[in-house]
Amino acid sequence: MGKSEVVPEKVARVLVRDGRVLVTRNRGVDVFYFPGGKREPGESDAETLAREIAEELQSRVDTATMVHVGTFETRRDYDGCTEFRMICYTAEYSGPLVASREIAESAWFGYGDRARVSAVDQMVFDVIHADGQLL
Repeated sequence: MGKSEVVPEKVARVLVRDGRVLVTRNRGVDVFYFPGGKREPGESDAETLAREIAEELQSRVDTATMVHVGTFETRRDYDGCTEFRMICYTAEYSGPLVASREIAESAWFGYGDRARVSAVDQMVFDVIHADGQLL
């Protein structure tokens, strides 16, 4: 990817409960990811997160409670360019956490499950583990 190309981004939700974090897996893949997705043209982070969580987990994000956890990037070794960026937030929610048709499975992972998530998600695991939130 050249320097002028747009870096793919995902806005994701980090929900930690009892030392575990909620992750999802799409159909046809073995790797788990934080719930969320790509921004539609013109959407803010809050709009993207609210739409994606409603689509994936059938719950409503209270965007007024969003707190930025961090922005995490993977890079290619050969040119140092950013390959992928994930912008993570915590947020309160209402409604069920029920996987939609596009989600094959949701699970609550501890730090010992780190190898089962994507490379960028592993970075988030490390940060929330270091903060003492993820056991």
